[in-house]
Amino acid sequence: MPIWKRNLFVCWFGMFVAGIGMSQIAPVLPLYIQHLGVHSASSIAQLSGIAFGVTYIISAVFSPIWGHFADKFGRKPMILRASLGMALVIGCMGFAPNVYVLIGLRLLQGVITGYGTACTALIATQTDKEHAGYALGTLSTGSIAGSLIGPIIGGFIEETLGFQPVFFITGALLLIAFVLTALFVKESFVRRDKKAVGIKETWKSVPEKSLTIILLVTFFVITLGLYSIEPIVTVYVTQLTKGSGHVALLAGLAFSASGLANIIAAPRLGKLSDKIGAHKVMLGALIVAGIIYIPQAFVENSWQLMGLRFLLGLAIAGLNPSVNTLVKKITPDSLTGGVFGFSMSAGYLGVFGGSVLGGQVAAYFGIKYVFFVTSALLLINAVWVYFKVYKKLCLTEKLEM
Repeated sequence: MPIWKRNLFVCWFGMFVAGIGMSQIAPVLPLYIQHLGVHSASSIAQLSGIAFGVTYIISAVFSPIWGHFADKFGRKPMILRASLGMALVIGCMGFAPNVYVLIGLRLLQGVITGYGTACTALIATQTDKEHAGYALGTLSTGSIAGSLIGPIIGGFIEETLGFQPVFFITGALLLIAFVLTALFVKESFVRRDKKAVGIKETWKSVPEKSLTIILLVTFFVITLGLYSIEPIVTVYVTQLTKGSGHVALLAGLAFSASGLANIIAAPRLGKLSDKIGAHKVMLGALIVAGIIYIPQAFVENSWQLMGLRFLLGLAIAGLNPSVNTLVKKITPDSLTGGVFGFSMSAGYLGVFGGSVLGGQVAAYFGIKYVFFVTSALLLINAVWVYFKVYKKLCLTEKLEM
């Protein structure tokens, strides 16, 4: 097996487990907080929101910092640091004596982040150009699938084994990822700039700032759209099933359908981007995803919603690898970790922003408008990408020919 494929296999597993680790707490969080001694419904809701959101907000702050260190010391050391750190912190959540310790550990989890940044930078820099789109496309399925399937896994473990095993099992899987990385991941890292460069200097050194900003905003909008349904999916499924049983299971399936589609389609669309250009795949995927959101507002049962969510996952599968491939293309290798750190920050803010947006729009205007607003954001982003990215890169291709 070529080294880049072996690296990809190990990093994909780690990204998948890390995605589960970030999201598996969502369905059990209110119940676990109640288990820790909080019994007021309003307090549980408030503390659940803080405990869930704090990880993503802190991760958004620290991702560029760890990306900078990845460029300074190598990507493999950062993968080892993050996987071991998250294994210990998530495992300790099972021993939390009260909700404040739990929130503190969730905050520490956000500080330790950087696993996805380091993995993406390693795969981008250690994979040859002919396979970069495929490799980054495959890698992107790991974190997305883990994030989307995580709530189902967390809920299933909690129902069958209890609260604490949710954290212990996730911690053990991350420990396995740490061992696999230490044994099998190979990196040829030579630090080109011997002088330490800060985050501000890293940004100043980025050659294509305007294009990079567009790609970061696009990644934010993609993630925001994917998670905008999270706060309202259970309520929406309840309305669609008209009070029948298995609402939690159907809601989990509806939310995770896009994750399954992503796993199937992302490597293939990554290969396609290698052939025809990542900018073309990104524009097409944005338009299709924006359109698919609209009929979700008019479904009559949960199975129709699942089908449309699956189609949405197929479209979004073309977005993450395209963004990562373009970031790699316009970024020097010496700055890759730092720039991918900015990209991961945009993604974490998208998760948090999507959750907030979905809840607020549903509360003030109704659930259907969540889909309309998200569709509008994606289509507006598509227009921006067309004029600022697609046309520019198509012109560059013609000049190179």
